[in-house]
Amino acid sequence: MGLLTQLATLPLAPVRGVAWVMDRVLEAAEEEYYDPGPIRAQLAQLEKQLVAGEIDEETFDQIEDQLLDRLEEIKLHEQGGLS
Repeated sequence: MGLLTQLATLPLAPVRGVAWVMDRVLEAAEEEYYDPGPIRAQLAQLEKQLVAGEIDEETFDQIEDQLLDRLEEIKLHEQGGLS
């Protein structure tokens, strides 16, 4: 980029800065959303609750299905099936 181009587009610098920050925030949010670690931890905790008698089998099955669906969504995302 030449000096004249930089000077001509200088008023747009704050917009580019905000766009860059928003891109970084979006990337961080996606990394967190598509991290399978917390889902696996929730599955382990759910099983502990079932064994301890804190929840019944029906509740366990419902929540487990939801968590397994999330893991499948994460797997598809990692394979490039979701964006």
